[in-house]
Amino acid sequence: MSYNKQEIKKGVTIHNITTNKFKTNLYAVFLALPLERENVTKNALITAILRRGTQNIQSQNLISQKLEEMYGASFDCGIEKTGDNHVMKFYLEAINEEFIPEKEELTKKCIDILFDIIFNPLVENNGFKREYVESEKNNLKQIIESKIDNKRVYAFERCIEEMFKDEPYGLYKYGYVEDLEKITPQNLYEYYKKLISECKIDIFVSGTIDNKKVNELIENNEEIRELKEREARYVVNTEKTKQREQKETNTVEEHMQVGQGNLVMGLDVNCKNENCKYIASVYNAILGGGANSKLFQNVREKESLAYTAGSTFRRQKNVIFIRCGIEIANFDKALETIKMQLTDIQEGRFSDEDLNNSKELIIESIRGINSEQDTEITYYYGQELSDSFTTLDEYIEKISNVSVEDVKELAGSIAVDTVYFLRD
Repeated sequence: MSYNKQEIKKGVTIHNITTNKFKTNLYAVFLALPLERENVTKNALITAILRRGTQNIQSQNLISQKLEEMYGASFDCGIEKTGDNHVMKFYLEAINEEFIPEKEELTKKCIDILFDIIFNPLVENNGFKREYVESEKNNLKQIIESKIDNKRVYAFERCIEEMFKDEPYGLYKYGYVEDLEKITPQNLYEYYKKLISECKIDIFVSGTIDNKKVNELIENNEEIRELKEREARYVVNTEKTKQREQKETNTVEEHMQVGQGNLVMGLDVNCKNENCKYIASVYNAILGGGANSKLFQNVREKESLAYTAGSTFRRQKNVIFIRCGIEIANFDKALETIKMQLTDIQEGRFSDEDLNNSKELIIESIRGINSEQDTEITYYYGQELSDSFTTLDEYIEKISNVSVEDVKELAGSIAVDTVYFLRD
């Protein structure tokens, strides 16, 4: 496997991942924008509208027919929140040309149709097609409103919202219902044109590919050539996440008709070590990363205080979230027991076996990154958005080098920022 990248014009970068592990080639385009309250709903809506039709292929059914003719190629798109970036994601997967019976320019067809969807939308009366806009507004409204249906996910999103109140990361990636009524086909299209001229564009091609040929096809694509006048104002902020101001823990209780309490805790990692993200990954694995973790073993198994107990580390924001499903009456005892686990790690009450098991758990997941094309692309895109580039081998080495003292020192920097409890 080899990876290389090159910027072909201001704010547009091609990333080549050459690998013979797969029978398919995966083409992906990411448009990165700043997370902003006034635009978050528009970004989610545009992502959905673009897949509906282009000037050349004017409906979703026709796009599907085209893909089917390309030996069953598949297309998908979505929107993600990565740190303080809002990322519009577009994927097209197709069989490698080596495996098709007759020689044809399948790679060119894939690139052309993907760029057609993203950069050449169907426009009527100086706006997006009204039927598509209204349909996707209704779909998006349902997505936003249905957030409350999954109480576990809802509680997690609410904790993030409380912890990052008045900060970009606190925004919901799909936006807000109250914004939808202000959006028209015309003002949304005007915003789209601005977005395309200013956003950061990353194009990934993964598979058994001729890098030179692929890059020429991309650079000669009509839609890419027309991007030459881009302003490309948005440069992703690659500064390290600033340490958040220490303050008293914010405890939020929300009442709803629920059969089970959902407890979510947001922890700030205020570590100054240059390898903080790697140490925090190991700390998180010891705390709540699996069946051998302290949360699972003590809060769930030993004390029987939780149906589920675990934690996740969001490296882009240097925060850890603890998530537990508990009996509502167990809140105080569960909270006390969770805090005991934080103290135990800080005071070194974990074994070498705990440390080694946690490191092995992470290393196993790193080794699995290049077993799926989309996972591998996601990893390299994450590197593109970060402040440094780390290969998978370097990543494994950094995890392997984390010591007991590193974990104890980092544990001393942990502060409980927010406790959110969803109950009846």
